[in-house]
Amino acid sequence: MTTKSIRISIDLSTAQIEALDAMAKEEKRSRSALIRQAVDDYLDKKKSEPDGEAFGLWSKRGARGLTFQRRIRGEW
Repeated sequence: MTTKSIRISIDLSTAQIEALDAMAKEEKRSRSALIRQAVDDYLDKKKSEPDGEAFGLWSKRGARGLTFQRRIRGEW
């Protein structure tokens, strides 16, 4: 399966370019290939991160988080 590529322009610092060039030479890959892999890794990571799963977690407990925590610990 081939995907369409679109050329983009980004600004990187000299240090970033130097680090990418050193890594590209070490891995025998192009700078572009490294950047594409970094973007893929970032997108995969963002897809797998829970998106607001914890938001409102305590709302169904009928008590504020700290109050609930103290009540539960009091049972020990």
